[in-house]
Amino acid sequence: MSGQSITDRITAAQHSVTGSAISKTVCKATTHEIMGPKKKHLNYLIQCTNEMNVNIPQLADTLFERTASTSWVVVFKSLTTTHHLMVYGNERFIQYLASRNTLFNLSNFLDRSGLQGYDMSTFIRRYSRYLNEKAVSYRQVAFDFTKVKRGPDGVMRTMNTEKLLKTVSVIQTQMDVLLDFNVNANELTNGVINAAFMLLFKDAIRLFAAYNESIINLLEKYFDMKKVQCKEGLDLYKKFLTRMTRISEFLKVAEQVGIDRGDIPDLSQAPSSLLDALEQHLASLEGKKVKDSTAASRASTLSSAVSSLANTGMSFSKVDEREKQAALEEEQARLKALKEQRLKERQKTPTTATTDSSPISLDGTIDSAPVLDPFSTTNSTSSTFSAASDLLDLQPTFQQPLSTATNIWGDSFCGPCPSNTTALFHSEPAVAGLFTAFTASPAPNLRGINAEFDSVFGNNTNANNLDSTGPCFLPHPDSAPSLFLFVCVCTPRVFTMSSLPVLGPPTCHPSLTFLSLCPAPI
Repeated sequence: MSGQSITDRITAAQHSVTGSAISKTVCKATTHEIMGPKKKHLNYLIQCTNEMNVNIPQLADTLFERTASTSWVVVFKSLTTTHHLMVYGNERFIQYLASRNTLFNLSNFLDRSGLQGYDMSTFIRRYSRYLNEKAVSYRQVAFDFTKVKRGPDGVMRTMNTEKLLKTVSVIQTQMDVLLDFNVNANELTNGVINAAFMLLFKDAIRLFAAYNESIINLLEKYFDMKKVQCKEGLDLYKKFLTRMTRISEFLKVAEQVGIDRGDIPDLSQAPSSLLDALEQHLASLEGKKVKDSTAASRASTLSSAVSSLANTGMSFSKVDEREKQAALEEEQARLKALKEQRLKERQKTPTTATTDSSPISLDGTIDSAPVLDPFSTTNSTSSTFSAASDLLDLQPTFQQPLSTATNIWGDSFCGPCPSNTTALFHSEPAVAGLFTAFTASPAPNLRGINAEFDSVFGNNTNANNLDSTGPCFLPHPDSAPSLFLFVCVCTPRVFTMSSLPVLGPPTCHPSLTFLSLCPAPI
């Protein structure tokens, strides 16, 4: 079986339709293709664990659902993806796994589809058991052993005796389950199990480094412990020697499958005389007869044992430094590739200024063009527009008037409309600006209309005496505001203005007639 199956493609398409990017990525990372999860999918899921708006329980549940498959490939890749997120993802992910009562229930998993399914099912059961134990260990000690600070001032070296004894037992249990994976070099035959083995290898190194430091702390406190604590500490040290032999065999398998020798730490065992000194000290506390040993000899034996174990810790630190350096070089290579790609795109498509562009250009300079303040009260004489006229400038420009125009309303108000287009309201620019966009248009042929304004508004004897070209005087500014009707002779438009305060007697444009409908105060 190779390549993505039709089921994988259909499932990914369903998640695309529903808009669930996380479910789609999980599906693509756990396809039926016999290879490890792709790095781009794992990186995306790691980034998701770092986002605060991502639902971690939903992400974990999606991975658990994939382990319900009957295909060993899908289940194995689901476990590998989960392990990858536990190691490299945000701590919120492993915290959620530790808070669950059950994780992977794969103790009876068996893929009967083929011989390879039978073989891989064994490792799936062991692998799921280790992931369960890793989450349980986090629940017991509230931190991950593979991520703790190491060194003389590390977590394991500064722990008190009572807490140290409990913590070492937890580390030993997790180490035992990891080494129970028990894979040989000739069984690493496909990309799926190889990806899982690499994660287990890195966990084994970091876990044993924490284990080694806890034993150093235990030995330094051993001769000051009580009898019960010394008995428990001696038992823990004997188990440590056994696990050191097993971890050495595990690292040999890693070297056989092609892992760089520099990435494998050197393990230095403590001298056998240390075990004898520990047993004699416990026997003396129990009241048994033992051969006499001076404090100087005990201190010398303890010092040599701690020194050898410290060398092992330094070897683990070198491995960590190499891994960090490799990660930094990989990240720098990615950034360089992205930078080159960006430069090529800029050369192909020259940038153009847009209204929604950033004030900071691509070359790092800041656009210092002045920004118009819409709330500024400064009146600039060099400005070519005003707020009032700008609104009406949006209207289409009217045609120029005809050379001759007749007053369709008769001589009752302002006489005939001349053909010139002088500025409106010269004495009041603020009011005149409202009408600067309008120019007189050809008068419509409305001769058939009998406009008898006298019968409508009453006799206005002063109307006939008005000069046809003179101004139409409005009420004095001190008088109360009135309701005015603006009738444009040249265009059939009527403007009604209510409660307009008149600031003075402006010069009326010949094409407009001001009619006071309500001379009394409103």
